[in-house]
Amino acid sequence: MRVATRFVACALRQAVLPALLLVPAAGWSAASAEPVILNFQNAEIEAVARTLATITGRNVVVDPRVKGVMSLITDQPVNQEQAMAQFVAALRLQGFTLVETAGLYKVVPEADAKLQSTGVGVSEGGAGAVPAGNQVATQVFKLDYENANNLVAVLRPLISPNNTINATPGSNALVITDYADNLRRLARIIAAMDVSGGTDVDVIPLKHAIASDLAPLVLRLLGEGAAVAAANQAANFKTTLLPEPRSNSLIVRASSSAQLVLVHSLVEKLDRPDAKGDGSGNIHVVYLRNADATKLAATLRAALAGESRAATPAPSGAAAGAANAAAASATTTGGQIQADVATNSLIITAPEPQYRQLRAVIDKLDSRRAQVFVESLIAEVSETKAAEFGIQWQGPLGSAGSGLIGLLGTNFGAGGKNIINLALGAESGAVAPATGLNIGAAQRVNGVYVLGFLARFLESSGSGNVLSTPNLLTLDNEEAKIVIGQNVPFVTGQFTNTNAGNGAVNPFQTIERKDVGLTLKIKPQISENGTVKLTIYQEVSSVLASTINSSNGPTTNKRTIESNVLVDDGSIVVLGGLLQDEFAGNQDKVPGLGDVPLFGNLFKSAARSRNKTNLMVFLRPVVVRDIKDSDRLSLDRYDWMKAGMQARQPAPSDVLKINEAPGLPDVPTGGSGKAGFSLPQAAPDSGANVVAPGSR
Repeated sequence: MRVATRFVACALRQAVLPALLLVPAAGWSAASAEPVILNFQNAEIEAVARTLATITGRNVVVDPRVKGVMSLITDQPVNQEQAMAQFVAALRLQGFTLVETAGLYKVVPEADAKLQSTGVGVSEGGAGAVPAGNQVATQVFKLDYENANNLVAVLRPLISPNNTINATPGSNALVITDYADNLRRLARIIAAMDVSGGTDVDVIPLKHAIASDLAPLVLRLLGEGAAVAAANQAANFKTTLLPEPRSNSLIVRASSSAQLVLVHSLVEKLDRPDAKGDGSGNIHVVYLRNADATKLAATLRAALAGESRAATPAPSGAAAGAANAAAASATTTGGQIQADVATNSLIITAPEPQYRQLRAVIDKLDSRRAQVFVESLIAEVSETKAAEFGIQWQGPLGSAGSGLIGLLGTNFGAGGKNIINLALGAESGAVAPATGLNIGAAQRVNGVYVLGFLARFLESSGSGNVLSTPNLLTLDNEEAKIVIGQNVPFVTGQFTNTNAGNGAVNPFQTIERKDVGLTLKIKPQISENGTVKLTIYQEVSSVLASTINSSNGPTTNKRTIESNVLVDDGSIVVLGGLLQDEFAGNQDKVPGLGDVPLFGNLFKSAARSRNKTNLMVFLRPVVVRDIKDSDRLSLDRYDWMKAGMQARQPAPSDVLKINEAPGLPDVPTGGSGKAGFSLPQAAPDSGANVVAPGSR
């Protein structure tokens, strides 16, 4: 086969071209793709770029800052791509490079290449598509295991000084801009380093020590204490050590084989028998974090007593009575387990095997108990309507001076509604007319005006909304109670003691006080699936105003709900309520005359009333499992109450010098994450005890 070869040479320095040269692909047919031999000796870079543009059929732009000469010689014929690759390699040796943008090739300084390159690739842990060729490109390496910040210091020396490498902590990725051939090399390095760090999971059984006691000690010796936890996390520290109480073992996953050997060595040295060597008569003190020592001691003693009875054959006769008495005595006096109330700790006297069993039970029972915040809504809507209409009249029959005078008329109602009472009390004013529209007429009898006609019209309506929102926060399986009301006395008995000697009377009464108002008692129980069982007692009571001064004592209105319900966490449930609709009608009339159509209204009085009452009770339990949930809930209610108090500050006044009302202080949060009150200080000469925040 014959290969056509063109020889391209530039022995002499070319004439200086314009500062920015665009060389079109003309004059030389690039479609032939014939191999060429390059032979440039101290040629201007711009002239070489123009020649290669003609050979490859590409458009090349030369940056004005690109100056100098170059030598580009090939001993063997090369194709177009190889010629361009050698041109780029020669440019890199002089601090320049070739950047391709939308089909246009630009010769620019190497330091500016990263700003003009458009090629961007993404790979997972070093594996992925990396740009081909040797142009400048940007590659994003997403890491799976290794920390991106740790690799920056390792890869920085492997990247040319004019290019960049950056880490993104949020996505744990590396962003590298460099030549494509170097990016391929870096991809292989990253793939080799981004592997699952650490050894396989290893289980270390313990013979003498307690796993829950030994694990924190070993972690502190390894530098995994609380003081350096943040630094270890930043450094991607992967050694994990967990106690397994059931088998009394340690579960280890080390960051390296050397770290695993160190853990085994520490555990072997610490897992030693007690000083006596027989494991008998050990006294241990266990400090509790959440459980109550007295209650937990009783529970453990009952468990041990039950285990002892199950393991011992049941005696008969007198022996049975003695054994039961001994067991009861051991359980009552404590036996192996005692509670220290002052330090909330347990003192356990038991051999090592039994102590390990007890300690496993203690670790499970001494856990942080969840809490339940119960929001209660007691809503009552009432509406009252009343209407009255009546006509009364009275008139004397006879002449003045007669010995006998007759009276004729109607008389309905009592007090201010009765025409006779109004007539008799008109002069003294002892009786006032009732509410509503009263139309009357007086007639003169023996020189005195008396009320002879009275018509009454009344229509009234009223409505009201009552909303009570008692809220409670309590531990799981612990009853909570809230009472909002009054403590009212009720007479339960009375007698009079008369002294026979001096005849003195000594009255005596016995009184019982009861809470009247709003009472809410709740006992929650959280299940494993997140539902909450609530044992609820809710009572709304009030004293009937008309019976406060009754000789038999006041009468109370009482509404009570007692129920057990099951509610999902954060859901609203309606307990029940009262829907009451009352109607009352009363009519007074003269028989016969009051039944006559239209005319009978002059001889009757009627009253009607209707009362509607809607009372509903709603509950919403929210499970609070940790301190974050508790703080979020408490601070939310605190801010709501604080905003309400600040909105009710008095308007500034120069006449009334008291312009400050009490308000809740701010609750700053420090670096430890714990909130604390910042109480305001009163001015020394103001005499005030409380100053509203932000009022000065």
